Amino acid sequence: MGWSEALCIVSFNHAPKESTDSVRVRLKGLSLRGFRNLEQHDLEIPREGAALVGNNAQGKSSFLEAIYYLETFRSFRGARDDQLVAFDQDVFRVSGTVESGAEVGGINTITAAFAREGKRKKATIDGEEPQRLGDAIGRLAAVIFSPADIELVSGGPSERRRFLDIVLSLNEPGYLTALQEYRQVLSRRNAALKAHQPRAAVIAWNAGLVRSGARVIAARLAWVEESRPSFGACYAAISGEGSASMTYRSSVALDGACSEEEIEVAFRRALDESAERESRNATTVVGPHRDEVRLRLSGSGNGLDLRAYGSGGQRRTAALSLRLVEAHTIRTRRDTEPLMLLDDVFAELDAGRSERVLELMDSADVGQVVLTAPKESDVRVRKDVLPRWRIEAGRIES
Repeated sequence: MGWSEALCIVSFNHAPKESTDSVRVRLKGLSLRGFRNLEQHDLEIPREGAALVGNNAQGKSSFLEAIYYLETFRSFRGARDDQLVAFDQDVFRVSGTVESGAEVGGINTITAAFAREGKRKKATIDGEEPQRLGDAIGRLAAVIFSPADIELVSGGPSERRRFLDIVLSLNEPGYLTALQEYRQVLSRRNAALKAHQPRAAVIAWNAGLVRSGARVIAARLAWVEESRPSFGACYAAISGEGSASMTYRSSVALDGACSEEEIEVAFRRALDESAERESRNATTVVGPHRDEVRLRLSGSGNGLDLRAYGSGGQRRTAALSLRLVEAHTIRTRRDTEPLMLLDDVFAELDAGRSERVLELMDSADVGQVVLTAPKESDVRVRKDVLPRWRIEAGRIES
């Protein structure tokens, strides 16, 4: 094993476990009603997880989507809630029974439902509706690996901002509140700019924008800096040919600022300096909504931008590395082994990368694994322990 493999695996094994088979969060049961093309099911999830096997378009990805919905109350595939309701239904309902705690003793029931009429969404924990939806997220400690993850690298800056926002909303206390406040103030400030209101009416929103925006930038910057070594090591371990880097590039000229107070000063200055440009464009042109995460191949100079110059294999390797770092974040921030949801993860990787990913995942300290595959021979993660389930036309046989 090389240094990069060792460092990547060490990032998973950061915290000691009481025993080799302990799991801090475990999905025990899953109830499905009216979700996508899946039939009505009440399933008991094995302790190890499960491998869902079936042809394409039978509902494999929808099954993982339903599980992950209980983590974030949104589709990892970017679908609207009304698109998740089965064609012949008016409501979908997903409910999961979760064991949690150091001794896997606490039990919670997480339920999410959405009705087409009125576009009403409701989430409950043990039957109680939280004051805010954000108070219910993150109960599964789940990470989703999907072929669509390549968009984290190939897509525009908004894809990587969304990735950061999800990771930090789930793992950084206070981040979601700051992000929501920032978006609300930004919307009102932009409305003032679009209406060509007097400059004083625009500036009135600056204090709230700077305060919440600095919190967002500081948290993102700290996470990227903290995660950079693991990202590079995981990329090297999977690719077998060099490394990659991850940096946060802010639209605010930070000049070394990293604390919230320092970033507030820099953000306030950037707003002052961009006044003429934002008046001309009728929108706020600096702030975390314009920031970027740069992913580069290590090499001469600053390295090549993976989005522009990376091959398909290199971009997929970077996307997998981001997800592995996300899993590491759950383990270190929540002291919890993540639930790994793998959606045909080896489908578009070459043989060498597939073997190296397999080695990393088999070596990692993770909790349950729920994966999908088109045929049984494609079940390669924990292949000797995962029960095989079959799915056809939305019907799951466990």
